[in-house]
Amino acid sequence: MAYSVNTTPLLQQQFDSENEDDGNDIVVRDIRPLFKPEPVDKFYATYFIFYILGIVTLLPWNFFITADDYWMYKFRNVSSNLSIREDAPTRSTLQAEFTSYLTLTSSYPNLVFLILNTVISHRIPLNLRILGSLIFILLLMLLTLVLVNIDTDNWQHGFFILTLLTSLFLNIFSPIFGGSIVGVVGKFSPIYITALIGGQALGGVFAALTQIAALAIGASSTHTALVYFIIGNCTIALAIILYILLTRSVFFKYYSFDQAVIVSDLQTNSTLQDVVSYKVIFKKIWCYCFCAFFIYFISISAFPGVCVLIESEGKGHGDKWNDVYFVPTITYLLFSIGDYSGRIIAGRILKPKNIILITILTVSRLIFIPLILLCNAQPRYHLAVVFDRDYQYILIQFIFAFTNGYMTNIIQILTSKVVDRHEREIASCMTVVFIGTGAAIGSTLSLFLVRLL
Repeated sequence: MAYSVNTTPLLQQQFDSENEDDGNDIVVRDIRPLFKPEPVDKFYATYFIFYILGIVTLLPWNFFITADDYWMYKFRNVSSNLSIREDAPTRSTLQAEFTSYLTLTSSYPNLVFLILNTVISHRIPLNLRILGSLIFILLLMLLTLVLVNIDTDNWQHGFFILTLLTSLFLNIFSPIFGGSIVGVVGKFSPIYITALIGGQALGGVFAALTQIAALAIGASSTHTALVYFIIGNCTIALAIILYILLTRSVFFKYYSFDQAVIVSDLQTNSTLQDVVSYKVIFKKIWCYCFCAFFIYFISISAFPGVCVLIESEGKGHGDKWNDVYFVPTITYLLFSIGDYSGRIIAGRILKPKNIILITILTVSRLIFIPLILLCNAQPRYHLAVVFDRDYQYILIQFIFAFTNGYMTNIIQILTSKVVDRHEREIASCMTVVFIGTGAAIGSTLSLFLVRLL
């Protein structure tokens, strides 16, 4: 399968999302730069909005996995009336396996609709995709908020299934929104792409800090979750308002509006086109795709499914750090900070560049699976605890997160350098699909690793 892209000098490559596929190859010529002066982003408003939108792209996932205290309360052993936060002797089956099932129901629909969005996006108007998906995400998050104060003790398994279904639908609309907004920001200068990516990376930090702040109130698990999910819903509502304002700005319209001349006859423009072939591109980047797949296969197999089960060595002695703050701080906040740090440093150092060395480093991350399994994850019935000290887990967790962010950014940057300019968009999409595939398969392995403990 191939399509053609106009590469005439001084004309930017761009596709009109409103064009319908009539079976012919389409050439799009952006003539905007020749007729209009570039407007100014006043007060960096567009930059700020893209940063917020970047946070929201992964907000449902980050908020669901980080609300561990709330889920542990909802899925506690009702007969003992104790949550894991309240010194229950061990986790129930629902508590132990919930995060792995949550990861599973998130990864596969995310992958499927990530692919579908790239295939059918040109058939659906941009604003409908972005605002429609944001509204459905808000409605699903509101449902989660309403369920916080409902007593689910008598129908725990039903609530378990309902929560997983909510996660599944959230991860249908999230990739539609995320893929669409990435397509939009690609029309802007690199600084705005950086804003969106930075927002995505900081989304985990935002969710973890929000959870820690909610826990600091010192209220019950349900009241804490109420504050937590209210903040999440308000953030999504803010993103909807900001995007509507963004679409009305002159700066946004200048870059996002397609003032294009569409030419359907390839033969009359044969000297102006480069043919983009998926097969040719994949031959150039297949090693990078493998590394992207393997990085997330390893990361998601252990995080968050196994990592969320790891407890502090001092748990159960009445210290709030050990009993309440350890998981949100070390498992989630530290991982997010490590991942973000790795991405930032990789962008500055940009080493290694040799694909063989990159592949070796990627595969070597396999060592983190047994290392994390041998930390103090509870409950466990088969494996012994080797790394029972908090500092040992903290060190392992940070290096695990740092290498995830570092190698991810290295691969994303180098992938664009091994293909021609007109092939970069497709190459980036391919890499993202392999990341999603690795995450999906890793989430399946995660469930088995939990049962292996």
